[in-house]
Order: sequence, then C-alpha cells, then structure tokens
Amino acid sequence: MVSIQTGASFAKHLFPKIGPLGATSLRLAFASLILLVLWRPWRRKWKRHELLMIGFYGASLGWMNLLFYLSLERVPLGIAVALEFTGPLVVAVVASRRGLDFLWSILAACGILLILPLQATATQNISLSGVGFALGAGVCWALYIVFGKRIGTDVHSGQATAAGMLVAALVVLPFGIVQQGAQLFRPELLPWGLGVALLSSALPYSLEMVALKKLPHKTFSILMSLEPVLAALSGFIFLHESLSFTQCLAILLIISASAGTCLADRV
Repeated sequence: MVSIQTGASFAKHLFPKIGPLGATSLRLAFASLILLVLWRPWRRKWKRHELLMIGFYGASLGWMNLLFYLSLERVPLGIAVALEFTGPLVVAVVASRRGLDFLWSILAACGILLILPLQATATQNISLSGVGFALGAGVCWALYIVFGKRIGTDVHSGQATAAGMLVAALVVLPFGIVQQGAQLFRPELLPWGLGVALLSSALPYSLEMVALKKLPHKTFSILMSLEPVLAALSGFIFLHESLSFTQCLAILLIISASAGTCLADRV
C-alpha cells in the first residue's frame, strides 16, 4: 500500500507535463512490459473463454487506472482512494446476505455525502467531476474483482495479471498518444514512467501475491482498508495536500465501513 500510494504521488507530478492520460499510459505500458517478462504468459495455451475473461479483466483494469488518475488531477489523493474503495465495498455488500453489511454501506454513503461539494462553503479543492471520476474508478474496481476471480480459478495469477495488464495498456495507450503524441515518449519522462510502473504496479502486485499466501483473507482485507489513510499521508508528504476535518471524517467513515464488512466476513 505504501508503494502504491507513493507511486500515485509521483504520477501526479507527471500531470503538468503529460496530463493524467499520458501518466496512465506510461504506467500501464511499462508495467505490462515488466510483468510480461516476469510471468511470460505467452507460454500458456489460452482457451477462448479465458481470453474473453482476460479481455474484460484487462479493460476494467485499464479504465480503473485511467479514471483514478483523472480524479487525482482534481481531488486530493486520500479522497480519491477513499471514494474508489466504494467499489470493493459494493461487491462485498451485494455478495452478502447479512443485514449488517447494508448498515456498513449506509455508513460509506454518509462518507461520500460528506465529501461531495454540495454547499457553497465546501472546500475549493474538491470538484464534482473529480468525485465522479473516483466513483467511476470504484465501479471499474468492482468489475476488476469480479472478472479477476473468474479468471483466477483457471489461470495462474501471475500470468493472468501480466496478460490483463497488457490489455489494460492497449486500452489506455491510444488516449495518451492522441493527447500527447511524441511528447509522451520524451527521454526525460521515461524514468518517471518506469518508476511509477514499478511502485504502483509491478512491486505491489508481487508483494500482494506473497501476502495473500501468508495472511488469512480477513486479515489481508482489513489491512487493505487502511489504504485511504496511507493515501492521505502520502498526499500530505509528497504533494503537500491537506484535508479538512470533515474530509478526514468522511475518509474515516468509508474506512470503517470497509473494515466492518471485512470483520464480519467469515470466508
């Protein structure tokens, strides 16, 4: 989580140079190359339905990253991550038959309402479009989880991630090229793109695989609920982003909803 949020902070420094579309394109392009070399998915004989699921999985991954970076251009990092977290929360609530989980979803909704700039006194660094992009990224995250679980039952996780990242790069890269053209591949930007890809994709995904093997599912999920806090801290340290008391309370409500759902999960 520290690696992912540090990478997101570095990516935001690229926005003035190549915009969020360009930053997303560089991240996914480099990440796909790294994971392809690491896992070599071309050695597998892919079945037709597996390729179809990889297509959906990779497309949701690409749009999730693209919408998240568009949100990050408009709202602080901690808020963007907290809003994006509503995607996995919705998946957990929909899959649950417990009434308590619906109470957790109401708590998360209260957090979202606190973030929304509904009043004239709302903080100036929160835009409605940024909130919308973050929630859209959450929807794509939910789809990413659904398709990831389906493909993960048949395909090795490393090969599935590498193939999905390639699809994500192919989905997003045209947007970056159309917007930035040859400027996207300026030599001085490539180390930044490689660094963001390592910090935001290749390294954390590899660490996640190790963690999932050594930690119970519930423990892993509860720890992941702390990600908005680390995002807010990373934004404060690297981007000098500060949050109001109301915004911190909103993040706390969303974290509590996510952790509460995980604590009640007996799977």
